[in-house]
Amino acid sequence: MLNGFKLKPPFFEIGPKSYLFGDDVLSLAIAADAAAKKYDVDIIFTTPIVDLRRVAEVTERIYVFAPHMDPILPGRGLADTLPESLVAAGARGVMLNHCEKPLTLSTLAQTIRRADEVGLATIVCTDTEAESAAVANLRPNIIVAEPTGLIGTGQTSDMEYVAASVRAIKTVDPDIFVLQGAGISNGEDVYRVIHAGAEATGSSSGIVKANNRAAMIDEMIGAVRRGWDDRAAGR
Repeated sequence: MLNGFKLKPPFFEIGPKSYLFGDDVLSLAIAADAAAKKYDVDIIFTTPIVDLRRVAEVTERIYVFAPHMDPILPGRGLADTLPESLVAAGARGVMLNHCEKPLTLSTLAQTIRRADEVGLATIVCTDTEAESAAVANLRPNIIVAEPTGLIGTGQTSDMEYVAASVRAIKTVDPDIFVLQGAGISNGEDVYRVIHAGAEATGSSSGIVKANNRAAMIDEMIGAVRRGWDDRAAGR
């Protein structure tokens, strides 16, 4: 078990990126924690590294992830992010290869190995179906399949992309969870993606730019639960 990591679908990822900082990040994490408890939906909260310890200390139900790390060992590495330091701060996992922090395939492979060594779960972002298949061979815990061009646009992936990316990943390793992201703006978007077959989805700008962030989190996490339950019931 990776650092107490027992994630189960359906789940959701929230990442404030650098839209928020300080107490605003903490408030968002607390709202996410409440929604996770209310709807019994696991939430990955990818917090800015400087806020990681504070978020981990005040939340109970969410999985706190770092937004990046480097495949270094204790010792030299000024300004790099040491995997062991993330564990010490309370991280349960790490996001890698986001389009705003891309990695080469070789560096990604090294970084996943280091995460495995210290007990951090890995969530890796991919763009195309081919990249999803290639990354699946590195055996991360979760792959975020999201067309880079749609991130932050409010436009979601079409259902053909959802099905194709899930198939590409699961063909390599059926145990890898697949999160369908990009352009998720409201509960309707969330419901549609989950009901179409995704194990998870997530949002950044759709939440942090909402007039009421806590209400938007509640709307989206409620939609995760409804979409999953309706799909299971054949509705």
